[in-house]
Amino acid sequence: MTVEGQWLERRMAGPPPTQVAPPVARPTGSLNPTVPGAARVQVLVVDDDHMFREELAELLRGEGHAVLTAPSVQKALEELEHQDFDVVLTDLKMPRHSGMELLEQVRQHWPRTLVVMITGFATVETAVQAMKAGAFDYIRKPFQIDQVRKVLELAGQELQFQAGGLEGPDVDDLARRWVRKRSLEVLMVTPRAMQTQPGITVYPADLKDPARIREVVESFVSQRDKVAVVIEGVDRLLVGHRRQDIINFLNDIRAKLEDRGPFVVTFDPRHTTSADLKDIRAAVVAPNTHSTLEALGNPLRRSVIRRVAQGPCSFTQAMQAVGLDDSPKLSFHLRKLVEEGLIVHHNEEYRITPKGSETARLLAEIDDLSTMYTDGNSVIPARAVE
Repeated sequence: MTVEGQWLERRMAGPPPTQVAPPVARPTGSLNPTVPGAARVQVLVVDDDHMFREELAELLRGEGHAVLTAPSVQKALEELEHQDFDVVLTDLKMPRHSGMELLEQVRQHWPRTLVVMITGFATVETAVQAMKAGAFDYIRKPFQIDQVRKVLELAGQELQFQAGGLEGPDVDDLARRWVRKRSLEVLMVTPRAMQTQPGITVYPADLKDPARIREVVESFVSQRDKVAVVIEGVDRLLVGHRRQDIINFLNDIRAKLEDRGPFVVTFDPRHTTSADLKDIRAAVVAPNTHSTLEALGNPLRRSVIRRVAQGPCSFTQAMQAVGLDDSPKLSFHLRKLVEEGLIVHHNEEYRITPKGSETARLLAEIDDLSTMYTDGNSVIPARAVE
């Protein structure tokens, strides 16, 4: 082990303990890039300590991640202005500006980016407070590199969940299933050349004219009881128009389809910012569903839902199901699920609610990409919109 490696080990362990504790092991070489299912994400490491920052970045690169570093909150914000990151891994305590201040800025300007706090000086309550403020997770010192790997793997899962999988379903197949299985009349608003089929009306849209699209959709919906509407390439509507005008447009269509059928829009991930995608999802997805998705905005909470859906479980059983050994962290996630009405806590057991059962069913559908998005409103990545 190099001198720098020994130093990194001591730095990860935080301040010297009052009693002698076993040393934190630092793995040599890479972080095992062959681990099955390991996340590969764009990471920004923020820490005022140069040696710790660069050693940690080197180890993460060995895992296959793309990593940049910043010595301060100000420098981190400059990096975020010029490049997209999946995860910001930041120390909580730094000179001048803290990790909490960085979290606030990231949440406001880069809502898709996940923030993970490293804390060695604050209490557990402070770390949990960071999660309440929107941090994806936290890591307490002393920690081992495997814990960082696990958090980044969870972050990768969350980013894929937010994006609805690596590739969206074929919307043509989706429309045909709606016609065949649900007897819906479908309106396809698309820039593609596409033939009208039984039960499917095609409107070859000029995506530069949302007012005309609104007229077509309103006319179609007003004459039918059971309908579905698909708008392909919604990101193109944002070109040349105010974002809020397009969000209002999508809100209006969702409201008109209330209790009549699903509303699905597709987007090109290459041309859609994280802020745009967040606003589009909020407009298209029904408010109650959006609230539930917010509660499920962590893979650990989704694991809890899947476990409790199988039957009542204790706190210890929930901890085993999600692979956690951090009681305050699990308590935070369980409380979020209880507040959303997905589970209840009674007689030392956690039980699923009817709303939670429906959520578990939706999660099962999301796990199975072949049945994904067959019901309800969705925002999905396009396969090909020319």
